[in-house]
Amino acid sequence: MSEPVSISTGIAARYATAVFDLANEAKQLPALEKDIDALEAALGESADFKSLIASPIYTREQQGTAIAAIAKKMKLSDTVANTLSLMASKRRLFVLPQLVSELRARLSDEKGEMTAEVTAAKALTKAQQDKLAKTLKATVGKDVKINMAVDESLIGGLVVKVGSKMIDTSIRSKLAALQNSMKEAG
Repeated sequence: MSEPVSISTGIAARYATAVFDLANEAKQLPALEKDIDALEAALGESADFKSLIASPIYTREQQGTAIAAIAKKMKLSDTVANTLSLMASKRRLFVLPQLVSELRARLSDEKGEMTAEVTAAKALTKAQQDKLAKTLKATVGKDVKINMAVDESLIGGLVVKVGSKMIDTSIRSKLAALQNSMKEAG
C-alpha cells in the first residue's frame, strides 16, 4: 500500500469512528445511512463535487461555504454536516470517498451484513439478485447486500467479491484459463 493511500485511509478511519460513535449514541444510525447513500450518489454522479473535495485550488473558506450549502441542500444530519465542515476547515475533504466507504462498512457490521461486489456481463434482475444474496448468506452466515456493476467484457457469468473471497465464474476467465492450458500443452 502506498503511503498517501495509507494516510488517507487512516484519516478516514478516525473520522468514521467519531461520526459512527456519535450517530450510534444519538440513536441516529438510520439517518447516518441515508446521509451515506446521498454522499455516495453525489460522489458517483457529480464531477463538480469530486473536484470540490479533491482540488487544492479551493481555499478552506470556499470549501467550507460550499460544503455547508451542499449539506443543507442534501438535508444531511447535523452530525454529518458538522463533520464535513470540520473536514473542510482542516483541508481533509479529499478523504470523503474513503470516509463513506468506512462508514458503510461499519453500518454493515452493526447490522450483521456483508457487502458483495458483484460484476456481471448484464444487469441482474431483482429476483436474481435476491437469489444470489440468499445463496451468499448461506455461505458466509450473514445477510449480504449486493453492490451491482455491469462489465460486458465478461461475456457471461459473474465475478463476486465478498470480504477477502473472490469467485470468478465469468466466461472471460474460463477462456483465459483454457488459453493458458493450451499454451502449456503445446
